[in-house]
Amino acid sequence: MVNGWIVAMALLIISQRIFELYIARGNRVWALAAGAQEFGAWHYPLFFLLHIGWLVGWVVEFSLSGSSVSELWYLWLSLFMIAQGLRYWCMVSLGRLWNTRILVIPHGAPICKGPYRFLRHPNYLAVAIELISVPLIFGAVITAILATFFNAVLILGIRIPQENIALGLLKQVPPKGL
Repeated sequence: MVNGWIVAMALLIISQRIFELYIARGNRVWALAAGAQEFGAWHYPLFFLLHIGWLVGWVVEFSLSGSSVSELWYLWLSLFMIAQGLRYWCMVSLGRLWNTRILVIPHGAPICKGPYRFLRHPNYLAVAIELISVPLIFGAVITAILATFFNAVLILGIRIPQENIALGLLKQVPPKGL
């Protein structure tokens, strides 16, 4: 039964990622046609490595350890579900502007609705919660720690600074018609 749960979770997450990449690709095509400039493209593959390593990590760690599901699985699953709600709230709030890449459309403005009213980078909070909660459902503590560490390095050290530069440009570009 437990192996079925881990397979189901892995398939759910893989399906989500494929769906999100499909949406991001369409939004990227639209944004580039609107004259968008991409920032930080060099670090984009690092996120693929992180997420693939994370997914493989918790599955393998669980399988090799012979562990059972955590006694606090319901807590970790609840956090995962909250993170999913937050992530999809971010996607809906950004609409066509949502992407897995950093794209800035000339004369655009930062989005200040949905979760962006409260946090500057709410999607990264959702991902951080996901990266720690899913492995902990299955008792994969090492994967949870390593993924959280590498995510923090990538997000705090590289991604958010790049995104802040891009968002800073939005504030400097005069709106159309001026």
